[in-house]
Amino acid sequence: MPGSSQHSSPGLTGAASRLITAWALLGGILLLAVIAVNMISIVGSVFGKPFPGDFELTEMGVAVAVFAFLPYCQLVGANVSADIFTSGASRRTIAVFTMFASLVALGFAGLLIWRMYFGMLNQKDYDYTTTILQIPHWMAFVPILVSLALLALAAFVTLLRDVSVLSKG
Repeated sequence: MPGSSQHSSPGLTGAASRLITAWALLGGILLLAVIAVNMISIVGSVFGKPFPGDFELTEMGVAVAVFAFLPYCQLVGANVSADIFTSGASRRTIAVFTMFASLVALGFAGLLIWRMYFGMLNQKDYDYTTTILQIPHWMAFVPILVSLALLALAAFVTLLRDVSVLSKG
């Protein structure tokens, strides 16, 4: 994996890698918590005591977890790619495409941060809450915005790495 040796790197790259990996692990823990809530609800349903709001917690928890994984996928190059189109390309051509993909990821992260921030403000202004547990929707936007900021950081780190690879030939 391209980013696996970066955990021990000094400076921005190493710090970003450690932070992004820790954030992805927190996303995994959240996903395990969602699974636990669903298991408790299923077992509780057998005894006539389902977990109230399990669908709401699942919806919010999975959304937050998925966004938590995006920066890690960018950092280690685990995003979907169409290798069939580049199988015969030179290493330099692939490096250019990879650099372009990092640039697109950086722009996409910036766009999502901008729009999700205003989406969060809308949810807060209109006081949208979940039906059963009355959890304000805007609260799920906070960790999602953190994930998007980390995605932008990961895209910047991979862009620097890609530029370095291209400059070395």
